[in-house]
Amino acid sequence: MADQHDEITPPTPAPGSTGSMGSPGSPDSPPAIPSPLGDEAAARGALGPAGQRIASIDTLRGFALLGILLMNIPFFALSFYAFMDPRIAGGFEGADLATWWFGHLFFEFKMMTLFSLLFGAGIVMMTQRADERGLPVAGVHYRRMGWLLLIGVLHGYLLWYGDILHAYAIFGMLVFPLRRLGPRWLLAMGLTLLTLGVLVNIGFGAFMSMTREFAAEAQAILDAGETPPPEKAWAIEAWGGMSEGMIPTEEALAEERAAHLGTWWELFKHRFPIALMMQIQMNVFFSPWRLGGLFLVGMALMKWGVFTAKRSNRFYLLCGLIGFGVGVPVVAFGAVDSIANEFDIVHTYLRGFNYNYIGSLFMAMGYIGLIMLLCKSGALTWLTGALAAVGRMALTNYLMQTLICTTIFEGYAFGLWGSLSRVELLVVVVGVWIVQLIYSPIWLRRFRFGPMEWLWRSLTYMRPQPMRLAPEARA
Repeated sequence: MADQHDEITPPTPAPGSTGSMGSPGSPDSPPAIPSPLGDEAAARGALGPAGQRIASIDTLRGFALLGILLMNIPFFALSFYAFMDPRIAGGFEGADLATWWFGHLFFEFKMMTLFSLLFGAGIVMMTQRADERGLPVAGVHYRRMGWLLLIGVLHGYLLWYGDILHAYAIFGMLVFPLRRLGPRWLLAMGLTLLTLGVLVNIGFGAFMSMTREFAAEAQAILDAGETPPPEKAWAIEAWGGMSEGMIPTEEALAEERAAHLGTWWELFKHRFPIALMMQIQMNVFFSPWRLGGLFLVGMALMKWGVFTAKRSNRFYLLCGLIGFGVGVPVVAFGAVDSIANEFDIVHTYLRGFNYNYIGSLFMAMGYIGLIMLLCKSGALTWLTGALAAVGRMALTNYLMQTLICTTIFEGYAFGLWGSLSRVELLVVVVGVWIVQLIYSPIWLRRFRFGPMEWLWRSLTYMRPQPMRLAPEARA
């Protein structure tokens, strides 16, 4: 989610106004506003080493964009509660269990981690390009983040409660002043925030454990016809509030199903409080540590040349071996532990989340090593080229995944919510992947931006930006 490798220039004159359009890279060329979500990327056909470096970042972003759908598909198609306890919906035996293992082990949190690292890298790229041309960058960045925040809020409340764009915008603003720090400082600060995130999870889990224990004791006293002491009585209501959004009742499941299979307005009324709750929880308990930390680590890695395929093959091979060698066992052990504890919510916060939280960091580095080696090798160019095109249109493709999935699953469209197994959902995911891998390169043969990238850029400069590629650029 970080494509800020093109130069920063003043906004392009609106059609019909004065202004020339030279060759790519020339002072009067079409402007290239850096984009954390990959607006034009290498759509102008960048050649030579710079284009190759751009391609490696676009390819990694495209891979992560496709992979994140496998993490998100249960949120589109199954009960909200199935994220905390996958036994609730979608099947958890045989092929469905294997599908859950596949998604949990290789995609859940890993793709978000890659996006976040790339977002931080994009801030550094934007700054470097601006510095090279002696141009200010803060105004562009904050305007872009402001519009991204609005897009994310609309996405979250009108279409799907799982939006991440608003959080990227908020914390993209907050970490921006740190962009000029040295990579060692950025890495140290990022790892510190990530460590704090683990401690926050454990602390919240410990508080939940205490609250549940006190609530059970207070309820037992009430059942015996006595009055529980104040130091424990509070826990009954507190635990009820905590568990309400995490441990479903039959009534809650029925209400959820009716909303998803009803009209858009009925679903909106159901979605609104969930989106609000998720945004508050995310931006208080998760994003400051996870997103903020990963943005800073991504900045450091960009300054060290990790994302631009500049490092040695040995370096990327070690990233792959260490990343997967450590990350896969950690995530797998956490999954086994969660299953053994029947996905208990208190255990999830105390331990379950943290295995994946930590393991996903290592596995993201493994994916980086693997994809950088692929880009450096020059092999499978048909695949890396298609992935790069998906990555250049990341905002468009991310929102398109929402539109496709809500159309398939919600009651106001085809109404398949809650009716497909995990294996069948995997088929849907692969179908969306194929569509985006095919249409993204075709689109970028004629246009400089994806549709949403064009809108985002035009909003930033408050004037329509040129969209079509010149005929010579299509050749």
